[in-house]
Amino acid sequence: MPKKRYLDRSDEGLARQMVAFKNHIGNYASILGLDADQVSSQAADADYYEYLFNCQQSAQVHGQMWTSWKDLVRYGGAPPDSTQPRPLELPDPVPSVPPGIEGRFRALVKQIKAHRNYQPYMGIALGIEGSEQTPPDYKTIQPRLRVRIKGTHAVVAWGWQGMAAFLDQCEIQVDRGDGQGFITLLWAITPGYVDLTPFPPQPAKWTYRAIFRRKDARVGQWSSLVSIATPA
Repeated sequence: MPKKRYLDRSDEGLARQMVAFKNHIGNYASILGLDADQVSSQAADADYYEYLFNCQQSAQVHGQMWTSWKDLVRYGGAPPDSTQPRPLELPDPVPSVPPGIEGRFRALVKQIKAHRNYQPYMGIALGIEGSEQTPPDYKTIQPRLRVRIKGTHAVVAWGWQGMAAFLDQCEIQVDRGDGQGFITLLWAITPGYVDLTPFPPQPAKWTYRAIFRRKDARVGQWSSLVSIATPA
């Protein structure tokens, strides 16, 4: 069964993931062929990235407090229980590391997973095994379309909705209001599409729809119809 990506895309998620890895790698470092420098380097990366994230969060909250106080002073209103915000207090600093934390972490995980002694249970403990994805209901799934005009073309936005591992293509069709009905534009494999057909000289209504495909067959339902009025 396909798995989700192991790497958390969010800043907070990556920070927590790297700290969890740091806290558990000691149980597997020797069996996976990691030396002390690699372990300590990852630990330094984890500590510094967590520090940066916590600083960012503190600064954002502090900035919101100063904005609220500034607006209160300017426009008036009921003052809070305290006076103006206190000076920003950041977490205790930790030693900095060179840029490229995510790249180093990816490289280390790649090395670990290529080691002959690596087992998925180790990856689960280290937080580097993506969770298994549940297949979608192929009878009910449908694309979500958004269409807008950009310059001299129509741009059709769509995405996999987290189901890319289970789908192959997205079939996009258009009805240009010329009596031909819906015609297929393409079977897209990359989200997003620019319709390069020139706009007609007279205003017209173009209507788009889409449906997912898997193993050379349509699956699920057609998307809702989305229309644009072409410019004159």
